[in-house]
Amino acid sequence: MGKRNTYPSDLADDQWNRIRSLIPAPKPGGRPREVDMREIVNAILYLLRTGCAWRLLPHDFAPWGTVHYYYWLYRRTGVWQRIHDTLREDVRRQAGREPTPSAAIIDSQSVKTTEKGGSAATMREKRSWAANAT
Repeated sequence: MGKRNTYPSDLADDQWNRIRSLIPAPKPGGRPREVDMREIVNAILYLLRTGCAWRLLPHDFAPWGTVHYYYWLYRRTGVWQRIHDTLREDVRRQAGREPTPSAAIIDSQSVKTTEKGGSAATMREKRSWAANAT
């Protein structure tokens, strides 16, 4: 496929090296993997950063269907969650904190609810003209 354009969303070498081991190896016995997984991750990051549609991924990335397959597979199998958790722990260690949070804070605004819920809880009650006429 040759050298492609670089994008601001591309992973730097040290970033790729940090998550490379979290990307699952190809399944044994199947067809050999023909795609560069770093390029797949770069394509997914491009899509998420730009907000473009899958079919509008630049043609210098792998085909959109291939990129979408790996995005879906890794979401379904928890790969993205593992990457997120690992990177969060790294950031916390670098800040001199415990790798995982020990407590969470939820303020009263986060848990306010009513019996109606949703937008109905914040809207004034509507009365029909007929009900008010009696």
